[in-house]
Amino acid sequence: MKKRPSYRKFQPQLKKIEELEKNNSTFKRIYSEYELMSDELWEIENDEKNSVPDDFINAIQLQTEYLEEEINNWLTNITPRDNDA
Repeated sequence: MKKRPSYRKFQPQLKKIEELEKNNSTFKRIYSEYELMSDELWEIENDEKNSVPDDFINAIQLQTEYLEEEINNWLTNITPRDNDA
């Protein structure tokens, strides 16, 4: 199995991501789902033992791209703070 790449797409914005995760539960959920989907996609693409249907991989890729777009929107726009109280 290949070594997992250490580079993450949003590494340059890590400080802003940490702040958003701390202050906004919606962003935190979206970012957690993105990490989960990215990890799962990486595992599937690098697993030499199991074969996964292409349409399943395509669906995960599409969902990951959608989450990336959502995260980019959060990082580039001013968003109101979440009121969890």
